[in-house]
Amino acid sequence: MDFETVIGLEVHAQMLTDTKIFCNCSTKFGAAPNNHTCPVCLGMPGVLPVLNKKVVEYAMKMALATNCEINKSCEFARKNYFYPDLPKGYQISQYAYPLAEHGHVMLDVNGEQKKIGITRIHMEEDAGKLLHDEHNPASYVDLNRTGVPLIEIVSEPDMRSPEEAADYLKRLHEILVYLEICDGNMEEGSFRCDANVSIRPKGQKEFGTRTELKNMNSFRNVQRALEYEIKRQQYLVENGETVVQETRLWDDAQGATNSMRSKEEAHDYRYFPDPDLVPILVDEGWVENIKRELPELPLTKRERFVKEYQIPAYDAGVLTADKALAHYYEDVVKLCGKPKVVSNWIMGDVMRFLNDDKLNIRQCKITPESLADMIMRIDKGEISGKMAKEIVEDMYRTGKSPQTIIKEKGLVQITDKDALVKTASITVGKFPQQRDDYRSGKEKLFGFFVGQVMKETKGKANPQLVNEILKDILDKKND
Repeated sequence: MDFETVIGLEVHAQMLTDTKIFCNCSTKFGAAPNNHTCPVCLGMPGVLPVLNKKVVEYAMKMALATNCEINKSCEFARKNYFYPDLPKGYQISQYAYPLAEHGHVMLDVNGEQKKIGITRIHMEEDAGKLLHDEHNPASYVDLNRTGVPLIEIVSEPDMRSPEEAADYLKRLHEILVYLEICDGNMEEGSFRCDANVSIRPKGQKEFGTRTELKNMNSFRNVQRALEYEIKRQQYLVENGETVVQETRLWDDAQGATNSMRSKEEAHDYRYFPDPDLVPILVDEGWVENIKRELPELPLTKRERFVKEYQIPAYDAGVLTADKALAHYYEDVVKLCGKPKVVSNWIMGDVMRFLNDDKLNIRQCKITPESLADMIMRIDKGEISGKMAKEIVEDMYRTGKSPQTIIKEKGLVQITDKDALVKTASITVGKFPQQRDDYRSGKEKLFGFFVGQVMKETKGKANPQLVNEILKDILDKKND
């Protein structure tokens, strides 16, 4: 039987505010357990939450960036469930009246544009974290994260493969980071994803029974978990068994999903409006102010790079995946021109060094000014491409300017034609047999002579000039 996969994602993104959503406690990651808490986020009797306006504005930015309709009125609700990391016994979230609805993002699927719908974007508070003791039968609760502001982005079930789901997730991630409202750190939990997946026979309109997948902390693990779960569900159906609606955890070490609990429905949470928080009224003026604050978004920037700098779409995609990298690229191009040459250096040597050291462009010691200077020196013939490879690595390691490195290492390119003619003539004379063989038709030996001259000059000779001189010498058969 041929099956079709149906996937929807629920993405939680932590807002990059200094304080929590309903109190003044810090949101900083990594503090000692229970240090960033107060009576409000601990749910003590008699305290009242006060909404952080910045959270609403950040959520509105994401809504506008994903083509959502922002509702004129929205309200918070209490989502009731009992778990040790939820001190109030309920989570303040949004349900019936979310901030925004009916949005979408576009994906490139096999060369064609595909719209992935966004059902809703709403605000909520995070829960705490349980810490399990490996040596004792005990668990501890850290409530630092309780009350940290989140937005939840709920997609339509529009994705049909794990690859599409991973691409959609990456698209949301880059938008959030471009907007500077979320740091996107999956390891620290500031960008998290739950996936709903089901299968159905091809051509069937009704959805199959879905399972929810949790505990996926990387784009790759989201894709792997979905691939495993699809195969598991297909095996069950093909063998006459039933797919159970449940929540399953991804085990990275096993490469498998394991049952966690039966899947809750909305009524299980007994949502009702939070009586301590008034509805939020959003007028057109507020929305227009937020629109004016939006930066150039990744897709728009990508299209502009292709048109303005005449670079391939692939290059533009790589360079705009990170906002800081895009700015770095443009800074270098403004200084030296040559958009494609700049792209090659950044995507080649610079990013290779950064990836090897697990760093990003913000941590790179090569300034845009230094990279532009080096590229211009190549263009002027002051240094060769081979020399530049050595120089750019030294720039990366030390942060020194090209001029300083060239002076320290004596890497000035030899462009004196008379001197190179003399060196080339002596070099050809040292290899009479190879010279005669070349003149007899073995043209591949030309590269041998180029290599010998470069060796004699310790790589400092201008390669183009060496080629011209050797061509002239070797073609004179009466020598």
